[in-house]
Amino acid sequence: MATVTNPYTWGTGRRKTAVARVRIKEGTGQYLVNGLPVDEYFHTETERSDARAPILVADLAGRLDVFVNVVGSGKSAQSGAVMLGLGRALASYRADLEPQLREHGFLTRDARMVERKKYGHKKARRSFQFSKR
Repeated sequence: MATVTNPYTWGTGRRKTAVARVRIKEGTGQYLVNGLPVDEYFHTETERSDARAPILVADLAGRLDVFVNVVGSGKSAQSGAVMLGLGRALASYRADLEPQLREHGFLTRDARMVERKKYGHKKARRSFQFSKR
């Protein structure tokens, strides 16, 4: 029985409550996020550049196909999750890229999360308006 090798390299990225599962393989430079081209899925230039940044730093833009499934949170956090997932996938695809990716911050998880709401407050820290009478 012949063993089948998996052509994909995986990377998981998280940011706030967004989770991105990134698959890369050698190809023609196709970049799909949830079945759409990256430019159609992310609307602002900041989100697009964040999602593309690791592959541009690695100088592999036209040689790899990138397929992303991303869920949760908003578009900005999703682009951050894609950035981390793509960085991790590239680091496992070629180990020599890791110092370069780490230098640019593509392998560091942004641990900032939303602070929980407290009782007796309107939001996490915002109190209700005080009335003297």
